[in-house]
Amino acid sequence: MAKKTKAPVVVAELGRPETPAETAARKARDSRLYRQRKTVNNLVFSLIVSVAVVFGIYLMVPHGTGGDFADRSVDVAQLASEASPTAGQPLVAPKLPAGWNAKQAELRSSKTGGITYWYIGYTTPDKQYAAAVQAFTADGAPVNETWIAEQLEKTSATGTQTIGGVDWTAYVHPDRSPDTSNLRTGYQTAVGASTYLVYGTAPTKTIEQLADAVAAQAVQNGAAK
Repeated sequence: MAKKTKAPVVVAELGRPETPAETAARKARDSRLYRQRKTVNNLVFSLIVSVAVVFGIYLMVPHGTGGDFADRSVDVAQLASEASPTAGQPLVAPKLPAGWNAKQAELRSSKTGGITYWYIGYTTPDKQYAAAVQAFTADGAPVNETWIAEQLEKTSATGTQTIGGVDWTAYVHPDRSPDTSNLRTGYQTAVGASTYLVYGTAPTKTIEQLADAVAAQAVQNGAAK
C-alpha cells in the first residue's frame, strides 16, 4: 500500500501551496506565539500565587489596629513596678496629661548586645504614635551605639537640646512620612546606667512633652538608687 503524502498547505491569500521557506517561517511564528502565550500565562499564574501567599501571611500576622486596639489602655505605673525587680532597677513610668493613651508596656530583650529594654508605646493626643524606651545592660556597660541607631531608624542627629533638665541628642526629621516611618522626631540621652529614647510620628512639641516626663522619672529613679 502506497504511503500517503500530506497535502501541502494552501495559502489563502496567495491561492497556492506555501513554499518550504514559508512553511518554516509559519512554524517559527507559531512556535514564538505559543511561547509568548505560555510566558504570559505563567506570569499571571505566578502573580495569583504571590497574592495568595501575601494575603495568607497578612491573615496570620496580628495587626496592632485590629480587635480592641482602639480602646486598649495599660497601666504603665503598675506594669513598671511589677517589671522592675526583673529588670534589677527602677523603670520609668512617665506622668503624662489626659489624651496620652499607653497601648503597651513591656520588658524586652535584644537578640544581640545583651541589652534589656523597657518599651512603652503610646497614642498621642494628636492621634499619632510615640514611644519611650529605657535600655540597659546586665553589667552596667554602655548600651551599644549600633542598637541605638537601629531603634532610631538610623536617622542622623540634628543637634542637642535640654529637656526636663537633661541634655538630649535630637533627631528631628519632620519631612519623613508617618506611613513609612515610626520616627519623625526622636531624642536620646543617658542617665546613670540607662539609655533613654523617645521618638514618634507626632509633632516635635508632643515628643518633647514625652521626653520631659521621661527625664523627670529618670532623674528621680537615679536619685532614689
